[in-house]
Amino acid sequence: MSLFKILDVAASGLAAQNVRLNLTASNLANADAVSSSVGGTYRARHPVFAAVYEAAALEADGAPGATGVGVTVTDVLESKEPLKADYHPEHPLADERGYVYRPNVNTVEELANMISASRSYETNVEVINTSKQLLLRTLSLGQ
Repeated sequence: MSLFKILDVAASGLAAQNVRLNLTASNLANADAVSSSVGGTYRARHPVFAAVYEAAALEADGAPGATGVGVTVTDVLESKEPLKADYHPEHPLADERGYVYRPNVNTVEELANMISASRSYETNVEVINTSKQLLLRTLSLGQ
């Protein structure tokens, strides 16, 4: 794998973690939102990642191979966890039974998810910086 491919892989990781961080921020921003109906209540969203492969030349044993070239976000799924129903008949958004509905966002889980995504993002940046240094050192060998 060339060093330029490494940059492509790290860049795809940065893009995927950026989507993950944005979804986590959206989940945290809507954690305290209330609604008068189950259908109108915000639901936590999470990305689905998939590895991206590129067909490679025949491997040593003659079998066709594939090489990893990155990651992509294939879908964004809404959480299936049940919504929180709170009994507050005096609330202006309460339904006819006196309930308001809150999102199914677990703030502790979202904060852990944010830390994980942030660390993954930092790791991909470090891969890019190291690859850049290796490319510069390779170019300086000819001097």
